[in-house]
Amino acid sequence: MSSETGSSIDMGAVVAAVGDAIVACDAQGRITVWNAAAERMFGHTPEEALGNSLDIIIPERLRKRHWEGYDKTMATGITRYGTDVLRVPAINKAGQSMSIAFTVAMLFTPDNQVNSIISVIRDDTSRFNEDRALRKRVAELEAQLAALAAPPAAG
Repeated sequence: MSSETGSSIDMGAVVAAVGDAIVACDAQGRITVWNAAAERMFGHTPEEALGNSLDIIIPERLRKRHWEGYDKTMATGITRYGTDVLRVPAINKAGQSMSIAFTVAMLFTPDNQVNSIISVIRDDTSRFNEDRALRKRVAELEAQLAALAAPPAAG
């Protein structure tokens, strides 16, 4: 990759430097790239993550659904999450729940078979918790408003 000035960009340095987690997996779902931001976010060192399954960050109750989607994406080479952000639960090394938001990029072999999926992931837990608290507060206020608007009970 080159810029207009002809200088070259070291993509490995980019992956290492960005603040979002970058995780790449092969066709079988084994982790092949795990940057420093992924380590900070999920708690697994590169040595613990590389070569292992994405199951290290997927809550057990969601694994079946995840792998069905993953296998379909690998078979078809099609995903809507290249541009649409996917928001899902995840778990860190300590087993704590978190919310993540990510997009994916698919890499293909010369014969147009998917060989890797790269995810750019952001910890979305704070936003998720804020949204949940706001939804709860709106529901409470709507209930109060409905109670005020209800006709008085006949006595």
